[in-house]
Amino acid sequence: MQRAKALEEMRTSFGAEKTTPEDRRARVSALFDRIAPRYDLMNDLMSFGLHRYWKSVAVAWAARALGGRTGPHLDLAGGTGDLALALAARAPGREILVADASEGMLAQARRRGGARLGYLHAPAEDLPLETGSVAAVTLSFGLRNMTDPGAGLREVARVLAPGGALILLEFSRPAAWFAPLYGLHARYVIPALGALIAGDRGAYRYLVESIARFPAREDIARELAASGFHLEAERAFMFGIARLQCARRPETPPAPAAAPLPAKETAR
Repeated sequence: MQRAKALEEMRTSFGAEKTTPEDRRARVSALFDRIAPRYDLMNDLMSFGLHRYWKSVAVAWAARALGGRTGPHLDLAGGTGDLALALAARAPGREILVADASEGMLAQARRRGGARLGYLHAPAEDLPLETGSVAAVTLSFGLRNMTDPGAGLREVARVLAPGGALILLEFSRPAAWFAPLYGLHARYVIPALGALIAGDRGAYRYLVESIARFPAREDIARELAASGFHLEAERAFMFGIARLQCARRPETPPAPAAAPLPAKETAR
């Protein structure tokens, strides 16, 4: 199945700059290490607090997806652990793992979550988890920051147990009438807040550029299908600025296509 070209192109970009996958990985990790202490405050200011509501809906979807399934839940690119802690409150007794490629972000999660959560310092494309060992996965605003987003989705499909769900929350393309207003906010307000609050205008310029380059909804749906997922449900927030998708790994892998029958030999 054809993969999303726009998602593949993100492997060699850092915001609007062209780069190598190795450089992208190092620069993104260093960026999140720097902004980790003010990350939650900046999210509140940039989204006017709306990200908290969007994540609460993601948590509700994840709790339903877990249901009576056994095994741990993985919060991938879990950052400071805010979503994981909210899910822990909704699913007491469930083992919840926070995985992130940034040690700085994971340090914030450890500080907040303590013994209530488990922690994995690992890139999304190479998780130290057994195949089929995870009941469900949440991935909130982290897909576009992976070194190889497509490989990250394929790794999620690997670690998920058959029938497990991925709850994906990510920025998307806003409605055409709203795009100019959002563009002004993203281009001028967010970098200014980054300079004032986090002392890092460049980091938030990258985040704005990475959002602008992130593929449209159709491309993500295509990549999910190519990674082996069935898209079950989705919901747009704030005129399309963010989108929540529930994609499930089938209970059984699809049957391989049958080999074509040999052509009949004709009499000569």
